[in-house]
Amino acid sequence: MLKQLQEELQALENNSELKEELEFKERLQALMTEHGKLARDVCEMLDPTYRSKPAKAGKVSTSSTDGRKKRPLKVYKNPHTGEVVETRGGNHKVIQEWKAEFGNEEVVSWVVKEIA
Repeated sequence: MLKQLQEELQALENNSELKEELEFKERLQALMTEHGKLARDVCEMLDPTYRSKPAKAGKVSTSSTDGRKKRPLKVYKNPHTGEVVETRGGNHKVIQEWKAEFGNEEVVSWVVKEIA
């Protein structure tokens, strides 16, 4: 098995197409670094519909910059204190405190603005 893997490695090292691809990738990455661009920026420049394309099935994403929609920004205003809280998630400390004190339904009714 080791011999087979060594043969495959040798074949890859001698593959001119692979060498060209790797050289292109290295030069492209250097150019992106020089201009302060990310791969997603380049993809959006080349294909303006890049972010609006649906994700491919079976592909696991580890980044929030992968084209997923952000949660809507919700602005809550406590009618008792006048305090305003803006959050994109339901795990905000102040919101959790309000829900514990006043109940979920009442706090949800305090949303004064929701921005997609």
